[in-house]
Amino acid sequence: MNWTTARTEWLRHLRTADASPETIRLRRYQLMRIADGMPPNPWSVTARQLEEWFSVQPWSRETRRSYLAAVRSFYRWAISHDLTGVDPTTRLPRIPPARALPRPATERAIDKALERADDRQHLMIMLASRHGLRRGEIARINTGDMVESIRGGWQLRVHGKGGKDRVLPLFPDAARVILEQEPGWLFPNGKGSHLTPGHVGVLITRALPVGVTPHQLRHRFATVVYRRTKDILNLQELLGHASVATTQRYAAPDEDEVRAVLMSAA
Repeated sequence: MNWTTARTEWLRHLRTADASPETIRLRRYQLMRIADGMPPNPWSVTARQLEEWFSVQPWSRETRRSYLAAVRSFYRWAISHDLTGVDPTTRLPRIPPARALPRPATERAIDKALERADDRQHLMIMLASRHGLRRGEIARINTGDMVESIRGGWQLRVHGKGGKDRVLPLFPDAARVILEQEPGWLFPNGKGSHLTPGHVGVLITRALPVGVTPHQLRHRFATVVYRRTKDILNLQELLGHASVATTQRYAAPDEDEVRAVLMSAA
């Protein structure tokens, strides 16, 4: 079996496991890159060959971790399907995640973005900065995802990463805008489906000041919520994180509180 055939079957396995389209596209690309640097037969690849290939890639730590996750998943699948008896990735080093610092967008940056945004961009920015939604979650919103709360007001069923849905309360102005739209995808692509997460990111970026990213809007949401409530568990639920440790990397500490703690040592 060559790489192309093996990759096709592995991706079919990921689809069966309900991996998102974004994950499928990423894993397809990553395995194509890896295969280009390996022997034609994927079952003849050695740990040394993989280590040599990985060692010359000019990647960040997180990119390297993502590629390692892809190739490990591929060989675990191959072992489970009796395609090979050897998993060369078991001898590859494990890379701990980098300690990422929160980088929330400033209120000034968001205000500037909202001033220049059209109606569609405006709603996307509000969903990211005031509700903490990811690009992919914004892209997949359907008007049928609106849920009326038993206590009044509206909520949104958010289709999160890994098929993990959550229900998120909506600010009244955002709910009103969504309810005013034609039934169907909130951000249609004109071809019967919704915009891709990448396209959503491009549209938001066009409105943001230079140097500010869409993901920083999500960091802004996390930072504001945590500073006002100190409730990390409910913030984790709102963000759709599997781990509190991940949520902690999103919320920047309050500078005044940190300064007060420091000055207490005087």
